[in-house]
Amino acid sequence: MFTTPLVRALRRRYPDAHLTYAVEPAAAVVVAGNPHLDEILEIPRRRGLPRLRDDLAAARGLRRRRFDLAIDLHGGPRGAWLTWASGAPRRIGYRTPGRSWIYTDVVPRPADLGPRHSVLKQWDLLAPLGIDACDPSRDAVEMPDDRDATARIARRLVATGVTPRHPVVVLHVSAGNPFRRWPRGHFAGLVTELARRDPERRFILTSGPSDEGAVRAIVEDIRRRSAAAAAATWPWELDITELRALIAQAAVYIGGDSGPLHVAATTRAPIVALFGPTLADRSMPWRDPRWPAEGVDGGPLPCRPCRQRTCAPGDFRCLTGIDPARVADAVERALARRAPEADLDVRPRSAMHA
Repeated sequence: MFTTPLVRALRRRYPDAHLTYAVEPAAAVVVAGNPHLDEILEIPRRRGLPRLRDDLAAARGLRRRRFDLAIDLHGGPRGAWLTWASGAPRRIGYRTPGRSWIYTDVVPRPADLGPRHSVLKQWDLLAPLGIDACDPSRDAVEMPDDRDATARIARRLVATGVTPRHPVVVLHVSAGNPFRRWPRGHFAGLVTELARRDPERRFILTSGPSDEGAVRAIVEDIRRRSAAAAAATWPWELDITELRALIAQAAVYIGGDSGPLHVAATTRAPIVALFGPTLADRSMPWRDPRWPAEGVDGGPLPCRPCRQRTCAPGDFRCLTGIDPARVADAVERALARRAPEADLDVRPRSAMHA
């Protein structure tokens, strides 16, 4: 997702170029339909001997295309090797021990944990091409709408009992590791408080496969706390296009620093982002400032940011210290800044009555 601003900038710099994006299948949906790309080349991710065969086949395919320029947006061993194997006479990549020789243009690699946004770290790779500085109002992260996914989500909202008078609050309650998971009880407390402030709100909780049970537990906790808080769990089987469509049709999105947060950034829905071990300066939604986004964190702890290997204090205080009442206040601020409905990706009103 963080590379999509670069794609737009390359198209602007080279309007007549043939732009190919090489990507592993799991992430291909992010750039599928990107209007600035001419071709998406999916490279399988397997292990062992099949991986070697895949890489050799990908290298042959890249070389046949006779690229003039290859940019390694990843910087890992596989990306570096494929960049070299493309045979492009000009190759741009990060300065990395043991791999810098692969590139004709080497760019310093910023520290992973520093207070500089990940989009800007990617944007550094465009410096050898003389491309201007990155401005989120012009170069936001991008993922195209999927009309079929939008229609499916609209139908499902109807089936869930959501009507046009109900503001939909989407909460993504999982993350790839425990260092980014806000406590379950905090999510339940937040929903209860938001429902108290506006009983018309409807809450939809989503998760990844590893946290499906956590979602059910949070919903049960919410129902024990408040009969007025209408919360439903939407299973992890939602694909990325459907998740984006759901967020685009919501009044607000709430979630931690994980992939879905940056999917949400490609919509115009207000966002409240929860930051534990990571910094807002590094991972806030990279979007047009007209679309509101609030960041909430655990404060200036001496152990923040961390590498998310071991919690030094042992109590995940960077997450547990984020009080649900503070998050609820941030939600209200984000909603108050919400753009007029005509400017938002709202669900079709006719579809809500289907």
